[in-house]
Amino acid sequence: MRSRSVLTTVTTAAALAATLTPAAPAQAHTAHKAKVATQDCPRLSAKLTWHGDNRAKLQRTIDERGKCSAHRRGGKHGARPVAAFDWDNTIVKNDSTDATIAWALKHDKILRPKNWADTSKWLTPAADRALTKACGTDVHVGHPLPTSSNAACADEILQVRGEAETMSGEKAFAGNWNHRRTVPEYAWVPQLFAGHTIQELRTYARAARDEALAAPVGSEQKVGTHTVPAYSRYYEQQKDLLRTLKKAGFDVYIVSAGSEPVAEEWASGVGIDRKHTLAIRSVVEHGRITPWTEGCGGMPRSKGEVIPYNEGKRCVINQDIFGIKGARAWQQQDWRHRIAIGGGDADTDVTFVGDATGTHLALNRNKPELMCRGYDDADGRWAVNPMFIEPLPRKKEPYPCATEGFTNPDGSLGPVRRSDGSIIRDQEDTAYGEEA
Repeated sequence: MRSRSVLTTVTTAAALAATLTPAAPAQAHTAHKAKVATQDCPRLSAKLTWHGDNRAKLQRTIDERGKCSAHRRGGKHGARPVAAFDWDNTIVKNDSTDATIAWALKHDKILRPKNWADTSKWLTPAADRALTKACGTDVHVGHPLPTSSNAACADEILQVRGEAETMSGEKAFAGNWNHRRTVPEYAWVPQLFAGHTIQELRTYARAARDEALAAPVGSEQKVGTHTVPAYSRYYEQQKDLLRTLKKAGFDVYIVSAGSEPVAEEWASGVGIDRKHTLAIRSVVEHGRITPWTEGCGGMPRSKGEVIPYNEGKRCVINQDIFGIKGARAWQQQDWRHRIAIGGGDADTDVTFVGDATGTHLALNRNKPELMCRGYDDADGRWAVNPMFIEPLPRKKEPYPCATEGFTNPDGSLGPVRRSDGSIIRDQEDTAYGEEA
C-alpha cells in the first residue's frame, strides 16, 4: 500500500509540473543528472572473467551499499560499509605464510628454541623429539638454525606446519582445543619466529613476497626434500574488486589466520594498510616476538588458543572493526554491525563470510562447510567462484553436507545446518575449472 501511495503522489506531482514548466528541458536535465551519477558510480571491470553472475552479485551490493546508493546519495551517510576478505588463496594465489616460511628456511632465519615443546602447548613428545633430533643442539639457543643446509631440520618444520605430523608420520599436536577457534599448526607459525623483532619478520615477508611474485606461474622449489610452490600472484579480479570497493566508499579489511606482520607486508601490495590488516597478533616482550598471542572476545593471552580462525575471525571483526567487546564479540551481530561483503576460500572463513549482509564470496578449494553453505545459497547472496589461477577440477563426489560437513568445537564432524536449524542436503560441485 505504501508503494502504491507514493507512486500516485509522484505521478500527480509530475503531471502538475508538466503543466507549469516545459517538459523537454526538465527531462534533459534529469537525464543528464542520471547519466553523470551513473558515470561516477564505481563499476567492476567487465574485462575480467568471473564465474556465472558473480560479478553482478558483487556489483549489486556495491550499488546498494556504496556511495551511489539512494541512502548515501541522500546525505545520510552514517558509518562506511565494511568489506572483509581472507588473504591466502582468496586475494593471492598460494599461501603467503608458507612462502615466508620457505624463504626463512632457505635463508637460515629460524632461531633455535631452548625446547621445541615450548613453542606450542599442544606439541607432542614425538614432534619434540623429531625436531630436536633433526635440528640438533649444537647451535646456541636463540641463534639461527642452518636449515638451508640441514634438509632434515627444514623437513621436520615443514611437515609439522603443513601436515601436523612428523616426517615419520606421528601426530605433531595433541590435546584439547576449540576446533572453531584455533588450529595448532596455524598458531605455530608466529611461534616459529619467536626471538625476532616485528621489523625483522616484516623484512623476511617482503623478501619472500617479491621473490614469489617474480617466479613464473606454476613454478616449484625444493626446501629440504619438500617440493613446494615457488610463485604467487595477486588475483586481478580481486585487485579490481578491492579498488572498486574503496572508490565506492567501503572500508576494506584483510582478516587472516597467518602472522600479522607477514599479512601486513603482503597486503600492502594491493593497497591495504596495516590498520586494515588483522591476523594473529603475537605478544612482544623486550622488542622480541614471543610464543604468546593476543586474545579476543574476553579471552586472555595464550599460546594460540584463540586466533583469527573460523569463529575467531568473526570475533576479531566484531572486536577490532565494530568495537564489540567481551564475550559478545563471538556472537553474530545485528545488521548494522556486520560486514556487507565477505570473501574466503576455506572453512576457516565460513563464519565471517556467512555474516555478510550483502554478498558472500566463496572461492572453491573443495572445503566442505564453505561449499555446502555456498551452494545451498540460503539467502540468494552467495557467489561461489573457481580459483582464478589453476582452479580445481570438479569434485566428483557430492559434499557430505547432511552428515559430516560441519566441524564441531571438539573436532567431531556433523551435519551443516542453516540458521533455522534445518540440515543442508549434500551438494554437487558446480563452480570448478576444466578437467586436467
